Amino acid sequence: MKKNIPIFDGHNDTLLHLQDGLTSFFHPLEHTHIDYERAQKSGFAGGFFAMYTPSPAREENREDFMNENGYKFPLPEGITQAEALTFTHKLASQLFRTEKENPHTFRVVRNVKELKDSIDQGKMAAIFHIEGAEAIDLSFDSLYVLYKTGLRSIGPVWSRNNDFGEGVPFCYPSSPDTGDGLTEKGFELLHHCNHLGIMVDTSHLTERGFWNVAHATVAPVVATHSNVHSLCPHARNLTDEQIRKIADSGGVIGINFAVNMLRADGKFDTDVSMDEIIAHFRYIADFVGVDHVAFGSDFDGTTIPDVLQDVTGSRKVLKALEEDGFTEEELEKIAWKNWVRVLEETWKD
Repeated sequence: MKKNIPIFDGHNDTLLHLQDGLTSFFHPLEHTHIDYERAQKSGFAGGFFAMYTPSPAREENREDFMNENGYKFPLPEGITQAEALTFTHKLASQLFRTEKENPHTFRVVRNVKELKDSIDQGKMAAIFHIEGAEAIDLSFDSLYVLYKTGLRSIGPVWSRNNDFGEGVPFCYPSSPDTGDGLTEKGFELLHHCNHLGIMVDTSHLTERGFWNVAHATVAPVVATHSNVHSLCPHARNLTDEQIRKIADSGGVIGINFAVNMLRADGKFDTDVSMDEIIAHFRYIADFVGVDHVAFGSDFDGTTIPDVLQDVTGSRKVLKALEEDGFTEEELEKIAWKNWVRVLEETWKD
């Protein structure tokens, strides 16, 4: 690999670890996958920084929903719009404080020019993403206000139900066809996002919700952090038909490093090999083309393979992709150019 190719990532939950307002992204962070120092070492050029409002804690343990054949975790309780908006404001403030703390090295980007400039200048580019649209009121006033502050990407649901649609549960083995899709308000949300140029993420939607978006949107179809169902039959992963639709729309799939969505047995064990990770990239590239696969790590939001450890593992993945036969031009597409292309076709400014 001749070039030090930058890596732009489709999904992280790092802001959850900064919510106390005291922890700095620019100081070493022991219990996260990403901080600024490690990001710099790995060539991590930025990504989609998620605003996710956690569900109330369950009394049950994960083991209560597991058996010898797999697992099926029930959808968690919903949250109110007021709770979600308050928490979104808290995480958004951390995003903007991070930018304020060191504007020469970290930038919240709002258009493709800012994104390209940041990558060219070696400045980390952060996209304001909401995961689960509970913070959006049913009149959509908050959507327009959040857009004005920097919101450029949204997932209508996390894996729980809300006013906009039904989330897919964490199940293995399972089809993603687990329930209903978008509600009437969900279609309205999609319309407003298309109008504003906000990217809509289909990750965490049921299969029916995915097809609702795919048939109604005017933008490329995107799954920021999902994998291949044919390799790991987890409900969160994408069927061949879904993968084909994303490609036909000009969209992209970010490969998720969650161990239970990578390994064929769906287990939560962390001894996932690099070959198992690369298999998901290779499957999509061979099936629909290299233009439709990218990074979507889910760093700081999931359990990742031991072979990766943290964000520095992204560079190992890129090296392994090269060893698997991807050319330098193809590696650049996977690492960052596919995301830029999709955003050029989605964002309005």
